[in-house]
Amino acid sequence: QVSPVLRSPRWPVWLCSLSGRHSVLFGTDCRLLSDWRSERIFQLYFCSGQHEQTRTAHLTVDTHSHHWEEAPREGPCSPGQRRPALEMAIRTRWPGATVSWNGTDPFF
Repeated sequence: QVSPVLRSPRWPVWLCSLSGRHSVLFGTDCRLLSDWRSERIFQLYFCSGQHEQTRTAHLTVDTHSHHWEEAPREGPCSPGQRRPALEMAIRTRWPGATVSWNGTDPFF
């Protein structure tokens, strides 16, 4: 459980500790946290600072997608249902959101 104050900072910048690694998740639109209409579809950027990440990941978050629009997958315990830790962190602020990695391989 993440504190509501930590989920909604004044600026759209979150310091993360995912799988024991520190990173930064940020948005460039300050309206994201003050205008609910900006939360429909928006862009976030992720930088882990690790040498294996060669460029900042550009993510598109859709908070109004519907789970029934997703393609059917294996059972809930199968490897195909695993979600990256970053997506789960994003969902602490926007439950049920879908995250598009825009061509970047997801980080597990």
